[in-house]
Amino acid sequence: MKATTVFEKNLSAYGKGYRYIVNKGSTRSSKTYSQLQLLYLIAELSNQPKVISVVSESMPHLKKGCIRDFKEILQSEGKWINSCWHATDKIYRVNKSMIEFFSADNPGKVHGPSRDILYVNECINIDYETYRQLAIRTTETIFLDCNPCFEFWLDEKVLTQPEAILIHSTYKDNEYLTEAQVREIESNRGDKDWWLVYGEGLTGSLKGVIIKDWDIVEKMPQVYKNRWIGIDFGFTNDPTAIVDIRLAGGELWIDELLYSKGYDNLMIAETLRTCGIPKDTAIIADSAEPKSIKEISAFGWKVEPAQKGKDSINTGIAVLNRYKKHITRRSTNIINEYRNYRWQTDINGEPNNKPTDRYNHSIDAQRYICLNKLMERNSPLSYGIARGRK
Repeated sequence: MKATTVFEKNLSAYGKGYRYIVNKGSTRSSKTYSQLQLLYLIAELSNQPKVISVVSESMPHLKKGCIRDFKEILQSEGKWINSCWHATDKIYRVNKSMIEFFSADNPGKVHGPSRDILYVNECINIDYETYRQLAIRTTETIFLDCNPCFEFWLDEKVLTQPEAILIHSTYKDNEYLTEAQVREIESNRGDKDWWLVYGEGLTGSLKGVIIKDWDIVEKMPQVYKNRWIGIDFGFTNDPTAIVDIRLAGGELWIDELLYSKGYDNLMIAETLRTCGIPKDTAIIADSAEPKSIKEISAFGWKVEPAQKGKDSINTGIAVLNRYKKHITRRSTNIINEYRNYRWQTDINGEPNNKPTDRYNHSIDAQRYICLNKLMERNSPLSYGIARGRK
């Protein structure tokens, strides 16, 4: 098994009997991968049957993260057995033990039966009461990890315990990264806030977060006043983002339809079709790509260019922040952008009025809708271009 320094540190902490093993670190430090490797070995080598729970904020987050990594780990070692995996219940059986995967938004699981070992992935994204309910039902070891974007209950409630150990890691602790991956990470040194958290794995700050007043919901409303689709084009380096926004009860409900690289215009049109978007739905797309707008329109969609202009980024953000926003739980990339999209800071570390050009692909798609459909005529939020229709 290919194991990094982070795996060795977790193995040592587990062997020493720590109750709380906390992994804080940068991007690509192998925190998740290493802990999943260790959990499998614990299940495989245990003489007694163990119940091991792997928990994250949502099932989409688990599927894209822990479940995918866990399967990859076992397949790379030739140990994945299809008959041991119960796809519906998300349970993998190893000898007499079981490793279950469930989301923190599942009350029946959170308040359900006990377990021997708990692993909370990206614990920064769940509230303390949920964690507490999981912890009191765990008889042995609790593993937790996160990119430490800001201080939260982990620092005050867990790391202060005498039975806790902190394992700090960075991408440099992952001996299996390629040179290209390392160069990509280190190319972001100039972004101080990003580098502090995702490069050095150190605790950041909530200061400067741009998007306000939002929560997570299970589904979109079926009764609404208006509906629009926003598209921000990408391809090789950036993802194409497609969002579905509905105005209901004076509030915005937002769903992620696409967030992926490598999508050409034919594939975008096919995505709109498979998502069941009616042809008469207004679609607002990045005006920087008129050829793409024309090609998608040729398939029968009503696509119009976003009405950009001077200060249109800040104006769109201001309009978006006027509304209470409800994001569907499956929209993991939108949620991630909302948590990380920040203002740049000055030499004193204070936020200025310029957004960072990062974590903004789905947000750009949302801004386009704000500029064309939610701007009020003669509004103080004017930036000198013609107003979009309501």
